[in-house]
Amino acid sequence: MLQDVNAALTYKKLLVSADLMARQLDKALSRDVMRVGVLLPNENATPVVLLSLWTLGKEAAIFNYSTGPTILLSCAQLATVKQIITSRAFLERAKLDVSALSEVGIDFVYLEDIRARITGSAKLRALLKQNFSAGLSCARVDTNSAAVVLFTSGSEGVPKGVELTHRNILANVRQMLAVTDLTDNDRIFNAMPLFHSFALTVGTLLPLVRGLFVFIYPSPLHYRVVPTVFYDADCTIMLGTNTSLNGYARKANPYDFRSLRYMFSAAEKLQETTATTWAQRFGVRVLEGYGTTECAACVSGNTPLQAKYGSVGRLMPGMEYKLEGVEGVAEGGRLFVRGPNVMKGYLNADANAKFQSLGGWYDTGDIVRVDQEGYLFILGRLKRFAKISGEMVSLTAVEDALAGAFPHYGLRCQTAVVSRPDEDKGEKLIAISNETKLTLDEVRAAIKAKGLPNIAVPREVKLIHEIPKLGSGKVNYRELDKMI
Repeated sequence: MLQDVNAALTYKKLLVSADLMARQLDKALSRDVMRVGVLLPNENATPVVLLSLWTLGKEAAIFNYSTGPTILLSCAQLATVKQIITSRAFLERAKLDVSALSEVGIDFVYLEDIRARITGSAKLRALLKQNFSAGLSCARVDTNSAAVVLFTSGSEGVPKGVELTHRNILANVRQMLAVTDLTDNDRIFNAMPLFHSFALTVGTLLPLVRGLFVFIYPSPLHYRVVPTVFYDADCTIMLGTNTSLNGYARKANPYDFRSLRYMFSAAEKLQETTATTWAQRFGVRVLEGYGTTECAACVSGNTPLQAKYGSVGRLMPGMEYKLEGVEGVAEGGRLFVRGPNVMKGYLNADANAKFQSLGGWYDTGDIVRVDQEGYLFILGRLKRFAKISGEMVSLTAVEDALAGAFPHYGLRCQTAVVSRPDEDKGEKLIAISNETKLTLDEVRAAIKAKGLPNIAVPREVKLIHEIPKLGSGKVNYRELDKMI
């Protein structure tokens, strides 16, 4: 099962491997356990494990291995898992300490042990079975039962457990297929971690449902390696975040992305400098989308046929929205969405009670405006607004103004913005950068050059060695707050 992570998943191999895995997991897992933890990296074994669990009628709680042992333990306890599927080789290479999980009685099922129990005759029987059958023999599954539990990124607080049903995920897959012109010849490259909803639904399950080639790479943060691997794999479609796209642009040869048809960006705001760099250097128009874990990934997206720069595209088919006014925000409002891809609920009791009380609507917590053509423009998360002198200032807009504003420091220069209480004006902004030569005067000039008001100018600049990132490549604001 632990194949080379650089090997592509083929439909036949996937079904044979899933059949073999399901038979062994059926023996290794407790019959009374319906939710099983999955602690694996981006490798071929991960989607095989997921498909095997679904074959057995179980749900998978996919853990974010980049969060550290404390949060990992809290997520495991929240999901009430008793068994976790993982790999000894992965735990050793990633230097993951799972002793706290063992101490609370969680049992580990190792893929190395599963593989050792699979005989040659079992492989032959599974292969013959797939040659003469239409697919896997699956348990009867209610489409409204949970397929996976994913955990929110935790960039601004403690992660929440999100229950996504089979219907949620398949609905989002169909929504994306309805608005994109994927062909049988497309090849998907996915380096985003599979504990991220965008990577799981769009980067893995969508192409498998569509019958496309899928290439899974372990990490989006290997900025020098990913462009080379993408070139060798001859892929045509890729997913990324603004942070990872900047990293690839710094290291890639312009010809590395010669076969790329579409680059879809999500998870964090696509900055103007990033889009310009990819257009000028690689001849690629980055298509920005917007989504949340609670919506199985995609809420809206730009497509090659209908794209509008600066927006995150139009809502997915079958979704509806409403805006709720926010004090201090003149244009736009707080976004609520409803549709077949919206989650079953949270594992967290308080958060779930609040969600269920909305009658099917999901409160995104994002402030957006919608133009006359139905395109969404993200103004920022409500938590990422600061109230200064009675006015709401988007920290995301300030970060966007600073992005790429200092080309003389090179592409490595990064900035982030946080807010702190202020006795005089309520709150104040602080700019954080990994560039030791960056001055407050340069920051002020960049803000004013973008036409932002004086209240959007940070009061000070703090310098750190490296801006912390989550496993998906997004800025870890929770950790950033601790650092400063």
